[in-house]
Amino acid sequence: MEQGQGFLGYVRETPILHEQLHWMVVIFEWIASLTDIFGCVILVIGAVRFMIGFLRAEVSRDQTARVRGVNTERVELGRYILGGLELLIVSDIIHTALSFAMADLVFLGLLVIIRSLISFFLDRELADVKKELER
Repeated sequence: MEQGQGFLGYVRETPILHEQLHWMVVIFEWIASLTDIFGCVILVIGAVRFMIGFLRAEVSRDQTARVRGVNTERVELGRYILGGLELLIVSDIIHTALSFAMADLVFLGLLVIIRSLISFFLDRELADVKKELER
């Protein structure tokens, strides 16, 4: 480790992958970027579908139909969010695998923890909403 670089700045001294297989690194960077874009597209599609479904449910005059419609749309939005988050985690793992910086590894760990917590609590909430819809 170079002097003054610190623990989080650690970079492997001979990045074989980057020096000898640069073309492979570029391909994986493209794959990760496309995965990021696709994950974001899924989130946007889910948000748009939720807004349309929410407005459709709110127009209903029947209170029960309105609540049921909104809850159905919440479950659908949750599925899109979970799908988008999973793809974003895959992309972050690819980016970190291509990087040799310890800071990137720590950042990935924090992202995975945060996204996993979001997924866990969102999944629990969706299960509660599904139970309510079944009643």
